[in-house]
Amino acid sequence: MRIVLNGQQAFGQTVLEALLDRGDNVVAVYCEPDTNPSRPDPLHQSAKDKGIEVIQPKSFKSEQVLSNFKSLQPDLAVMAYVTRIVPTSFLNAPTHGTIQYHPSLLPAHRGPSSINWPIIQGEKETGLTIFWPDAGLDTGPILLQQKVSIESDDTLGSLYFDKLYPLGVEALLKSIDLVKNGDAPRMVQDESKASYESWCNDDSARIDWTHTTANIYNLIRGCNPQPGAWANYPAGIVRFYDAKIAEMKGEPGSVIATSSEGIVVATVDGAIEIRRLRENDGPKIPAADSSLRVGTSFSLG
Repeated sequence: MRIVLNGQQAFGQTVLEALLDRGDNVVAVYCEPDTNPSRPDPLHQSAKDKGIEVIQPKSFKSEQVLSNFKSLQPDLAVMAYVTRIVPTSFLNAPTHGTIQYHPSLLPAHRGPSSINWPIIQGEKETGLTIFWPDAGLDTGPILLQQKVSIESDDTLGSLYFDKLYPLGVEALLKSIDLVKNGDAPRMVQDESKASYESWCNDDSARIDWTHTTANIYNLIRGCNPQPGAWANYPAGIVRFYDAKIAEMKGEPGSVIATSSEGIVVATVDGAIEIRRLRENDGPKIPAADSSLRVGTSFSLG
């Protein structure tokens, strides 16, 4: 099949290299326009190095861009980490249509931050979906799904890089084979089980120290490494990263202990031991090396 890959960053690069390693015919790569020419997108650079045509449209709404896409005579488009809306005219242009990777068990957690929210909401399981995108947002028929567990110490980073990233590459390859063989399912999503969350940004990542220890711990994990759960203190803002639950109590929002491992901040029903943090615009550092001391108080929420 003549495959067109649409994606970006390391995930898109890994998918491209996996396709080429097994001999798939990738005729072109679509990726985001370069914002910093001195640091090209990894997918862009990899495709360029391998002599594959790279196309970087500012928009997919142009008739000329669509015409150029059709001229590639694609049999299948594969979307690997695409954050922009792609019109149905593009999705339906290839002979066998378009398949897309989404890092949740659709229809749950539709939206752009679908890895963060299951952790933040305290779920024990998530997964990935390969689906046939349509005019909606993550609403198209499901081709393949794979579940993964969310361990008590998983963060956004570990869940993605250790589980959903490698399994996502494998799932895309398996899905392409199903399409090739004419065995690819199209299972309609159950709208009664659908959920949607928008970006996990600073508005979502602010810590309310009057919430339970479990809720705060999940928020810190779900925002590590980005955007970083945060709280105000007298000298500005602190973002919290590596953490664990501590068996201590005190005034919510106050640093109640320090050690060689970090600092302990009280919640309404317990405490969180912070191992790594960032003060204002400084670097991420071990919490034990920070300026925070017993008695430092954070705004409650």
